[in-house]
Amino acid sequence: MQIAVASGKGGTGKTLVSTCLLRILGDKNSVLIDTDVEEPNAGLVLGQAVQKTTNVSRLVPEIAPRACNLCGECAEICSFNALVVLSDKVLVFDELCHSCGACTYLCPLRAIKEIEHPIGVIEEAQLPGYGTLLTGRLNVGEAQSPPLIKATKSQKATSALRIVDCPPGTTCAMIESIRDSDYCLLVTEPTPFGLHDLELSLEAIEMLNIPGGLVINRWQGEESELTALSDKTGVPILGRIPFSPELARAYMQGQDPLEAMPSLHGILTDIFNQIKGALS
Repeated sequence: MQIAVASGKGGTGKTLVSTCLLRILGDKNSVLIDTDVEEPNAGLVLGQAVQKTTNVSRLVPEIAPRACNLCGECAEICSFNALVVLSDKVLVFDELCHSCGACTYLCPLRAIKEIEHPIGVIEEAQLPGYGTLLTGRLNVGEAQSPPLIKATKSQKATSALRIVDCPPGTTCAMIESIRDSDYCLLVTEPTPFGLHDLELSLEAIEMLNIPGGLVINRWQGEESELTALSDKTGVPILGRIPFSPELARAYMQGQDPLEAMPSLHGILTDIFNQIKGALS
């Protein structure tokens, strides 16, 4: 089972929910995958040292100047403007390239080959008692995160329980993170910003035909607008995590949230049981 934990905006508590779910449900065969590759933080919360690092690259074009006649076919083909043909050479902008391979395949003179361009690393840490943490970490300045997210998700694909801690928003990175998941748990907060961005996230899971449910974090009793949205979309509210300064303080200090709020164990267990019921 693969559960994606996502949200429309940052700071709603995705990593809190993801890491606590792993602590509650995980065994040695479980995996938590942190795909917020621009600023991953599940490792900080779980406090485990990295035991293994794997480099990840993507393919980008390289021009052979002697074979190229500057016909411009490659630049015409590229939908992302990653190639510019000048009077004496072809410029390649790696940061714009989406590694589709079209320019290499369609070059009439076979003057283009693909070379590896490093984009980041996958860090692996063993979590005693509840599985493995896989963290994608994007290189500074690298613009294309989906290839690294895809590579990170491909690790330990046969694990019985896979929890994906997704990046915020509804960009390509979030779409790649939730893709192929059995269920998407959307963590939100009872604020106008939370409601607005949640609507976008609901559209994303509907587009990918992934069943989903809502978790209201920092709940203080007021949820009328979220309830109305749930009724309108048919996406149920699975649970509510009450607002707690003690929980926020413990989380900020790197302490176990389940100790700071013992009721959280029951809340998340009930949410997981509802997910299992929806998928059965």
